[in-house]
Amino acid sequence: MTDTDPGKTATSDPIRFRPARQTDGAALWRLVKATGQLELNSAYFYLLFASDFGDTCLVAERDGEVVGAVIGYHPPRQADTAFVWQIGVLPALRGQGLGQRLLDRWLALPANRACRWVTATVDEDNRASRALFGGFARRHGAECTVSPLFMPEQFPNPHPAEPLLRIGPIDRKAGSRAEASRQDRQRRELAAQDAS
Repeated sequence: MTDTDPGKTATSDPIRFRPARQTDGAALWRLVKATGQLELNSAYFYLLFASDFGDTCLVAERDGEVVGAVIGYHPPRQADTAFVWQIGVLPALRGQGLGQRLLDRWLALPANRACRWVTATVDEDNRASRALFGGFARRHGAECTVSPLFMPEQFPNPHPAEPLLRIGPIDRKAGSRAEASRQDRQRRELAAQDAS
């Protein structure tokens, strides 16, 4: 991507967004491990996802380092749905809105443009993820419903229930207007900084 690509938010923003590539598998594994909060899967899992589902995964880079990512896919029987398997941000960058930016950029990926629903499983104790997806739903003017999906007894080891969050339907035109408004606000802020 170049500086004029929509994957880069502004010239002063050091974060670059792009779809995952096959070569990102190890970096995704390291990112998930570094978060200290996400369930770490095998390295092979991340290699496979980056390779076979790279179009539905998003990487955030700063100075060539993966600092955040959304690992997702389309459930085979739900063509209008994009599922977030994992979303993670390095601890040093938390609290700066990168998670929200990741979700918005992920939904805007060409592979996700036809999706009107976003789903994820998030246990009840994960307040940060619940807040992240709740904010995403509000920004997109969509409902976020919660329903049972995976119960503790379904896991082979002790594990909390993983209810399904379902966000939507998402008005794709409203998302475009919100992105245009965000970009306009960002341009005004940059102009104000340049003027001072």
